Amino acid sequence: MDGTLVDTEPYWIETEFALAERFGGRWSQEHALALVGNDLMVSARYIREHMPLDLPPEEIVELLLDGVVERVRRDVPWCPGAREQLVALAEAGVPCALVTMSWTRFVEPILEQLPPGTFSAIVTGDHVTHGKPHPEPYLTAAARLGVDPTACLAVEDSATGATSAEAAGCPVLVVPNHVEVPPGPGRTFAASLVDLDLTEVWATTRSGQDRAMPGAVRS
Repeated sequence: MDGTLVDTEPYWIETEFALAERFGGRWSQEHALALVGNDLMVSARYIREHMPLDLPPEEIVELLLDGVVERVRRDVPWCPGAREQLVALAEAGVPCALVTMSWTRFVEPILEQLPPGTFSAIVTGDHVTHGKPHPEPYLTAAARLGVDPTACLAVEDSATGATSAEAAGCPVLVVPNHVEVPPGPGRTFAASLVDLDLTEVWATTRSGQDRAMPGAVRS
């Protein structure tokens, strides 16, 4: 979701800097980018160690969520082509799952902006035991869809997310956003979701052809 469907990473980063200012901590852009794609509890422990912030990780997560939920309720920053792709997939009868390490209360205001039933399954970070890069989130999503993970195309914007999907057995379409994602044998790269033919992407992943789509970027 974050960085793939909605460009909310700036919201998280703004909130992290605000947290540092509020509690007299220190933060940097490098630290912020190190958290992209992480499980929120992992991010909270990182913040506790590096800001540093003498609060329990659970409380840090709630403070982060307070900040980003407030921002996303004011404006949902959709990534180019994201809603159009979701509509096209729904019209084609392709079941979709949302696999995000954000927690439910942050996901809800974003889902409110989409037609009901856009996602056949939703997996959030507060409802898995192991977050990305562990395969559990994608294994859970595939199970809820009732399909084998190898029959699923994962769409990711971070190395953490791509690793999670690959570990579950999913081929991955990488659309880099705020962080660089290294190439890998199961990864196809595209510059954006705008006018991207996902049928062609899927055919490419199955055939083992060149892993960059037309107009794509190589990471």
